[in-house]
Amino acid sequence: MVNLNSALGNKKHGFHIVTPSPWPFTASIGALGLTLGGVLNFHLYSKGFIVLILGLFTLLFTKYFWWRDVVREGLYIGDHTKAVQGNLRLGMMLFILSEVMFFASFFWAFFHSSLAPAVELGSVWPPYGINVFDTWQVPFLNTVILLASGATLTWCHAGIITNNYNQTVISGILTLALACLFTELQGCEYLEATFTISDGVYGSTFFMATGFHGFHVIIGTIFIFVSLVRYINFHFWSNHHLGFEASAWYWHFVDVVWLFLFISIYWWGNSHISNKFITL
Repeated sequence: MVNLNSALGNKKHGFHIVTPSPWPFTASIGALGLTLGGVLNFHLYSKGFIVLILGLFTLLFTKYFWWRDVVREGLYIGDHTKAVQGNLRLGMMLFILSEVMFFASFFWAFFHSSLAPAVELGSVWPPYGINVFDTWQVPFLNTVILLASGATLTWCHAGIITNNYNQTVISGILTLALACLFTELQGCEYLEATFTISDGVYGSTFFMATGFHGFHVIIGTIFIFVSLVRYINFHFWSNHHLGFEASAWYWHFVDVVWLFLFISIYWWGNSHISNKFITL
């Protein structure tokens, strides 16, 4: 019989041999409970909400302890070698690429409907009866805020590379403040909207695209917050901060997606330029 501990201890490569873990199993149970509870709750079953909460709690519980183990492996045990970090970077790049394809489907739906509006829409875009947002008020302000958060995050990254603790903490807090301000303004925009997601193709494409982007902003804010807390606890230094790099890549991706959303949906899609283009 092969001695597993001996085999792992004498490995001749720099890759991480993952040890047995209960977290994939508990994560699958939590995901099942969350999905099942959501469906039951939608159909107004009395116990559906309880199943939903249990599934959500199981997922959050699993995520905390699973990520705790990953931090320990990379920070204290030293399993995150150069080879492992390279694979983690590649995995993050592929994940962001999958997110690009995700948002591409929303842009496809928007341009499919706006470039050739159906007769049912009056052959114009935006459709009659839709009071769109003023491009140069909250949408433009949110664009400035999000781009500013990208700049402060780059400043934060520079602080980590140069081992400037105060610069990193201050710029990280500024980034989080700008991110929260963006989310608050988008929430106020939704509250003041005169149309809903059920108001035809415009409402569907608008709220799906901007809503999922807002969800990504919230995830990115949590990502940066966790990275900042880890930095304050000395988990990162100048040549070992892959977790922060991943959060920065994700945030810059969110920035770029918002630029496309602002230009296509808030500016081009809200103006009569699209109507003129169609009638030419």
